[in-house]
Amino acid sequence: MKRQAASTHTQTTTIRTPTFLLELPLVVNPGQAKHLRAHLEAARQLYNAMLSLGQRRLRCMRADPAWQEARSLSRTHKAQRAASFSALRTAHGFTEAAFHQAAKGLRVGWIAEHIEAVLAQTLASRAYRALNRVCLGNARRVRFKSRGRGFGSIENKRNDTGLRFVIQPPEKGNAGFLLWNGDRFPALINWQDEVVCHGLKHRIKYARLLQRPASSKRAAGADTEGDHYVVQLVLEGVPHHKPKHIIGKSIVGGDLGPSTLALVPQEGEASLQVFCAELAPDARVIRRLQRQMDRQRRATNPEHYDEKGRIRKLGSKKRPWKQSKRYQATRRRKATKEHKLAAHRKSLHGRKVHEVLALGKTIILEKISYKAWQRQFGTSVGLRAPGMFVALLKRTAVPPLGVASTGGTLVARPHTHHGTEPVVSWLWHKGQEAPLRVLASVCLRCGSCATRSLLSVSCRLS
Repeated sequence: MKRQAASTHTQTTTIRTPTFLLELPLVVNPGQAKHLRAHLEAARQLYNAMLSLGQRRLRCMRADPAWQEARSLSRTHKAQRAASFSALRTAHGFTEAAFHQAAKGLRVGWIAEHIEAVLAQTLASRAYRALNRVCLGNARRVRFKSRGRGFGSIENKRNDTGLRFVIQPPEKGNAGFLLWNGDRFPALINWQDEVVCHGLKHRIKYARLLQRPASSKRAAGADTEGDHYVVQLVLEGVPHHKPKHIIGKSIVGGDLGPSTLALVPQEGEASLQVFCAELAPDARVIRRLQRQMDRQRRATNPEHYDEKGRIRKLGSKKRPWKQSKRYQATRRRKATKEHKLAAHRKSLHGRKVHEVLALGKTIILEKISYKAWQRQFGTSVGLRAPGMFVALLKRTAVPPLGVASTGGTLVARPHTHHGTEPVVSWLWHKGQEAPLRVLASVCLRCGSCATRSLLSVSCRLS
């Protein structure tokens, strides 16, 4: 009777709802910071143990003769290949459910005092996703978390047990706290901020704790080790939409380069401008900090350099590097410069996304590999991050992928111009060696004249 009841049981499908994030800083005293570091150290060791176990299972699965038989199947037989690989994963325990079961045996001793069962499952899922990328060929290896780098984040699966965030009712003060292992960490909530008020009105799916390095140990909110803690609330719903961010109705064509952005709306004037022109990295200060770090590293580790100042080759042997406190302080100063530059770039990306959406909600871009630009235009791509901008534009404009619910569409078309019609280019300044930015183009079919970027966008719209 039990077997028959199990066969007739139907699994309920999980309903996916839109999600957005809200980040709040935490107030942590020295005693609580010590507890958090112990919890994160236990999470690091459990995560590394899951990676080690998963690597052994992956090697055994690939060494199985059935693995080669499954690979030899034709890709046209998709169902047969999927069934073969699924049977291999189940037989060797390389599934997410098997990792959850293995986490029960690894969460023992002192680790069980710091990590609850639900948090252990999230760590097991995280290790499985990392190893699955190696199994599918999307990554070459997994990275174990070292003690020096630490474990900077941990999250829960729900908000009713273990690591959770609670908000007091209005009659008790409207304060918010992160609860974990008997500690209560107050959150700094600005109820005058409309974005924060909008987020806290929604249901909390789960909470995520983040440990981030501060600029120094004396920075505001930093603990004795120079770290500060924030909580990310994963909320159900859509984020707050400010009234000043209007959404256009027309179609917009865009041509994004490593350092330029051309926009041609159907209604309005075309524009060609430098992408993220306000970014101004202080290269001189960063270069001096890098030289200072190199001098400090050489002074602390003279045995690793030869008489000409070159690093000695040790083959596959790992070279232990000693770090002085002044070196760590200099490295923290350089990291702070990079963090400020990244925050400024992210702000400029968000501003530009709203400017594009104000022109129109249907956006047409050129289909191109932004990762390939890293080899050709490494400096410009590393500074302006055009691929990150396109990802933010897609996440903001397209409802199935994002959360803004603008009803927009992002189309990536290959580079074509009226089918096979040629494009003739000439120099505005004849007889001179002009750079590429002053090149103009004319279409032999439509007769339009513009710069190359604007012409390619306008013809992509037609």
